[in-house]
Amino acid sequence: MSNSPKKKLVTLTIDGFQVTARPGMTVKAAAAKAGITIPTLCFLRGVSAIGSCRVCSVELEGHDGFITACNTPVADGMVIHTDTERVRTYRRNLLRIILADHGLDSTAYCFSCAKNGACQLQALCNAYGATEPAWRVEQERKPILESNPFLAYDPNLCIRCQRCVGACNTQARNHTLHTAKRGMRTTIEAPFGPDWKATTCESCGCCAAACPTGAIVEKRRRTYRSWETRRVRTTCPHCAVGCQYDLVVRNNRIVDVDAAPGQTNDRRLCVKGRSASFDFVDAPDRLRTPLVRNPTTHELEPASWDEALDAVAEGLGRVKREYGPDALAGFACSRSTNEDIYLFEKMVRCAFGTNNVDNCARI
Repeated sequence: MSNSPKKKLVTLTIDGFQVTARPGMTVKAAAAKAGITIPTLCFLRGVSAIGSCRVCSVELEGHDGFITACNTPVADGMVIHTDTERVRTYRRNLLRIILADHGLDSTAYCFSCAKNGACQLQALCNAYGATEPAWRVEQERKPILESNPFLAYDPNLCIRCQRCVGACNTQARNHTLHTAKRGMRTTIEAPFGPDWKATTCESCGCCAAACPTGAIVEKRRRTYRSWETRRVRTTCPHCAVGCQYDLVVRNNRIVDVDAAPGQTNDRRLCVKGRSASFDFVDAPDRLRTPLVRNPTTHELEPASWDEALDAVAEGLGRVKREYGPDALAGFACSRSTNEDIYLFEKMVRCAFGTNNVDNCARI
């Protein structure tokens, strides 16, 4: 065991509050400890901290300019101001510059955007009064790429924050999205056009979840607006990993899911969890009551759960009595939780009396 001394904690002042932080912690994280929220656009915890948008800029006493709170480490004795009029003016001007490059020829475009009401750029512009772009730029509109069955990319709305690239490379580990250069400008290469099948894209949607604007979206977002919905926290039913997500419910129907900060997934989901785990709930051909075969007509007929369970128990008991316990076997579903599967194998070993038990969790 190492006997190296623990690193001394750092003390700094943020908006008049004295904050104690670990060495290496960022100003933004230290401010969060004091309950102070510093706005960001390009920052995504554990994914991206490039400081390119500079919306998180704050004042540091003794420093002429601004520093980016998302990637500046704390230092002992720092005195930080996060919400002065100078900081707010600076952020407002930055947002107006971003708006000028956002590809909007009019604010009316926001109303038709799939992220209207859930766009972080929109929310920040409202908060800081950045209602108009710094200048008007006539730009040739680029085609929207939407050959991917789940995802669409509108390069006209991209603000080049690079969060999608970080999510694809660091979160999903797919390395499908990349940055590129066109002259002095950084662009995002999101291969959702006709050749998307030739890429390593798994359609997990981590890029769309990371995008702060409507540049990359899940196509189903076009069918609803955030203010029409409510959210219900639950566990993804697709496998036993136990990823947490919020069901997005509109008029009592599930229309989408949002990854939640669960212990196993930390706001990440696979393509199955994000796009194949809820449509069956309202499928028109879904069974909504147990069916038991009529011994006379041999037709399946609706039954109560008690009747169905009694029929299953009677049938299994009859096989065990006539042929012995090893004539039975249990095969668990990979979509069950680990806890349910544990109880299932206990039932097979103890109630059935056999070791013939397996699980199909090999996906």
